[in-house]
Amino acid sequence: MKKLIYIFLFFSSFLHAHVIEVGANKPVKSIKKAISLAKIGDTVLVHKGVYREGNIVIDKRIVFLGKGYPVLDGQKKYEVLSIKADSVVVQGFKVIKSGYASLEDPCAIKVYNKSHVVIQNNILDDNFFGIYIQNGKNCLIKNNTIVAYGKEEQQIGNGIHCWKSENLQIIANTISGHRDGIYFEFVTNSVIWRNISTNNIRYGLHFMFSNDDAYITNVFKNNGAGVAVMFTKNVKMFNNYFEENWGDGAYGLFLKEITDSHIIGNKFSKNTSGIHMEGTNRIRIEKNVFEANGWAMKIQASCVDNEIVNNNFIGNTFDMGTNGSLVLNTFDTNYWDKYEGYDLDKNGVGDVPYHPLSLFAVLVENNPSAMLLFRSFMITLLDKSEKVLPSITPDNFIDNSPLMHSLPL
Repeated sequence: MKKLIYIFLFFSSFLHAHVIEVGANKPVKSIKKAISLAKIGDTVLVHKGVYREGNIVIDKRIVFLGKGYPVLDGQKKYEVLSIKADSVVVQGFKVIKSGYASLEDPCAIKVYNKSHVVIQNNILDDNFFGIYIQNGKNCLIKNNTIVAYGKEEQQIGNGIHCWKSENLQIIANTISGHRDGIYFEFVTNSVIWRNISTNNIRYGLHFMFSNDDAYITNVFKNNGAGVAVMFTKNVKMFNNYFEENWGDGAYGLFLKEITDSHIIGNKFSKNTSGIHMEGTNRIRIEKNVFEANGWAMKIQASCVDNEIVNNNFIGNTFDMGTNGSLVLNTFDTNYWDKYEGYDLDKNGVGDVPYHPLSLFAVLVENNPSAMLLFRSFMITLLDKSEKVLPSITPDNFIDNSPLMHSLPL
């Protein structure tokens, strides 16, 4: 009964809603004036123009709608738009030049401890932080273009920054030029879907202490270090693209202290390392493509009970790297383009097990300068000898059922 009363009151407020228009040729010239005049459920419709009104605070449930992408200019001094009410909708604005600060986090748009806020179809240009959700619930951030021009990570904030929140939807945004494209910390039960995060200084996506989230069909390209997932459990990463994340210590996907998660159907192409794993347990890595990376995967000795199955490894300099001799992970039915075995019974599975960790990969892990000898006759001879009589590489670093043909992933 209480729920029905709430629904009735919610819709009845919209039946009596009004539209307050703001513009140079309208009775109301100021956005702040229009917000002060608005009642709960009203729409503030802002017409095309440039509005320099300092920090604009929305403290009641309204629809804040831009027509023709009116510009909200923070003049490098102010947080531009602060949302301090539930169920606010912000749509159709160009928000530019927020203030910059090292101790505070001035933003283009910031949500303060509220729920059911919708931020969609906006353009954010040259701000310190783009969109910031602080202790938010059930918020939607969709179809925004968020661009900054940071050169050093200490001098720029994140494109979409979410802290201590739950049930967020981050959908179809385009982000570039920030410290991290998307940042999650203490964010649970949320989804990041169909975003494009490119040319960010540090990570395309960075999340910590954020459990039970899903990351689906995103593109992370040409960032400083791809994606970092830290101190988290129950993560689902499906059908993402990790591309051209190059640099010393860079990777497509970095996993640190992750448990009970799934990485399925992704493509890792042209990264220094496709996946770098430290302290990961019970991760299933399945139906991914590793193509033209420096290292397809680096699995450190601290990783236990991970399953690497039904993946394609094609054109990587090294398929595997590790820093230890004890292997407590499982490799099974993967396709390795470096496999030179045979299939006498023609069942599509090699009759000879494959050792994906080469002797040269072990040498380079311990002595990076050895990379100068790459493709030399001596190294080729060492690798061939190691395949015949394994002595240095771990015996159990092995795929007992290597596929003869790549999977149609």
